[in-house]
Amino acid sequence: MAETLNISYSSLYEFTRNIFLSMGCPEEDAELATEVLLSADLRGIDSHGVARLSGYIRLWEKERINAKPNIKIVYETPSTAVVDGDRGLGLVVAPRAMKTVIEKAKNVGTGWVSIKNSNHFGIAGYHAMMALEHDMIGMAMTNASPLVAPTYSLERLLGTNPIAVAVPAKNQPPFVADFATTTAANGKLEILQRKSLEAPAGWIQDKTGEISTNPHELKDGGALLPLGGDRDHGSHKGYCLGSIVDIFSAVLSGANYGPWVPPFVAFLSPPANPVGEGIGHFLGAMRVDAFRPAEDFKNHMDNWITTFRNAKSIEGEKVIIPGDPEREMQIDRLVTGIPLLIPVVEDLSALVKKLGVKDPF
Repeated sequence: MAETLNISYSSLYEFTRNIFLSMGCPEEDAELATEVLLSADLRGIDSHGVARLSGYIRLWEKERINAKPNIKIVYETPSTAVVDGDRGLGLVVAPRAMKTVIEKAKNVGTGWVSIKNSNHFGIAGYHAMMALEHDMIGMAMTNASPLVAPTYSLERLLGTNPIAVAVPAKNQPPFVADFATTTAANGKLEILQRKSLEAPAGWIQDKTGEISTNPHELKDGGALLPLGGDRDHGSHKGYCLGSIVDIFSAVLSGANYGPWVPPFVAFLSPPANPVGEGIGHFLGAMRVDAFRPAEDFKNHMDNWITTFRNAKSIEGEKVIIPGDPEREMQIDRLVTGIPLLIPVVEDLSALVKKLGVKDPF
């Protein structure tokens, strides 16, 4: 097991905020980006938290991230809009756009925004969960770098393309589903690489299409696999889900889609023949009382959650409600701190030297 170093949330927050400020982000944007990014670490989704911070810096150095974007609506109807993120941090673009989504839902019952010209937006769950405090169901999805081979393909044409849906309840914690449309996200491969562990069968294929357990396989021409792993286990369904995300996020907004999505890694240049602008996201919110009284709905959500949670289960196991593990992890990490793998700490320490910020390590 790889060694880790525990850092308090407050120390990591100050460090991350200072990094974004050093990029030239306005203070409000730096604080928002920090909150969104660290929500991943708090919820145990370590692949999308501060482990990605140096990646944002490298993209900024390549002038692929605009620290002071002019985020604007370029087209809208009462319930929909297209937002141009002006190459901003997706960590800022998406939550700003989600506020527009929520306002539209307040006015007409539902709101939907497709976003172009953005960058990686952290965990989808953060943006979907913004709707909860308004008694709304929230949705968020984004396309991503093409690392995934559709079923039977040798070419990488899709990203991990996550989907998140957050549903409010009354006395029970909310239902929060946040998942990649691949068997595993690329960040999990990066974690395996840092821990010198093999990948489970069904996560990746090699360049000939054979199942591989080498977590470095993508560097040798391999590909991530859609949710399901192979055709016999339903990978065609994961392929369909990833495709839906790509179309809603990018074909609908005017962002790049499929193999034209710019890579997250700065050492690879974006495709020379783009079909759109930047990365795309799709966000939505539905007012519960646009369908039935909110209290009535939330009472039944409590019943739904309790019924599933208390279902008779396999010995030694329990039925988990989507969002439970992440919520429990957040409660624990706010008290005990956030464990960072030593390679991540070393990566972040390099940023301290490069940007001259206070060292929390």
